[in-house]
Amino acid sequence: MVGFKRAAIAAFLAMQALACCAQAAPPEAIVTPLMNMPLDDYPGKEALMISVEYPPGAVDPVHRHNAHGFIYVLEGSIVMQVRGRKQVTLLPGQTFYEGPNDVHTVGRNASQTKPAKFIVLLLKDKGAPVLVPAK
Repeated sequence: MVGFKRAAIAAFLAMQALACCAQAAPPEAIVTPLMNMPLDDYPGKEALMISVEYPPGAVDPVHRHNAHGFIYVLEGSIVMQVRGRKQVTLLPGQTFYEGPNDVHTVGRNASQTKPAKFIVLLLKDKGAPVLVPAK
C-alpha cells in the first residue's frame, strides 16, 4: 500500500508540474485586409493596407515583411522593435516604420487585459507574402 501511495503521489506531482509549466500559446493577431492596389508608377509594386488587432497578450513571431511598412496605432498600446533599433511602446496616434531589410524582433500587445488595434500600410513586391518568418 505504501508503494501505491508513493506512485500516486509521484504521478500527481508530475501532473501538477506539467499543468503549471505548460503554457498556452499566446493569442494570435487578427488581420483584416483593407485595400490592395497595384502601383502603376512603380512597376511590379503594390500597396497593401491591413488592420491588425492584437487581443490581450498577443505576440507576433519574429518575422520580416520585405517591404516598407508604416504603422499607425488606433487603440490600446503596442510594443515594437526591429533588429538593431530600440524597443518602443506606441500609443494611439503614434507611428512606427520598418524597412524592407528589417527583421521585426518584437511585435506585441503591451496589455494582458485590453486589445490593441493598428493600421499597417505595406509597399511591397506585387504578389509577395505579407509576412516571412525569420530568426
